[in-house]
Amino acid sequence: MVLCALLKDAYDTKVAVSGEVALRVLQAAAVDLVLLDVMMPGLDGYEVCRRIRATPATATLPVVFLTARDTPEDAALAQAAGGNGHLAKPVDPTRLHATLARLLAP
Repeated sequence: MVLCALLKDAYDTKVAVSGEVALRVLQAAAVDLVLLDVMMPGLDGYEVCRRIRATPATATLPVVFLTARDTPEDAALAQAAGGNGHLAKPVDPTRLHATLARLLAP
């Protein structure tokens, strides 16, 4: 659903099937923003975000978490890991686009 919404609005997207693959994609390609699922095979989204923040080339890259759990504790975990946003699944396309617009604004 998220990918469909992004493609519909002509966002150039890259997809990774795990946290490790996501980190490799970030090493190989310049991106403007990262959408991270919290629960992924291997490294979870929080650890991927911490590694993004620890790498000088990606330290300031906006990161938005997607999660099935929408509690204040989950939002706090996302923020503590270095996230710039937290969206609950199923993701509301209006909230997704508002978040992207806010984080991608010049």
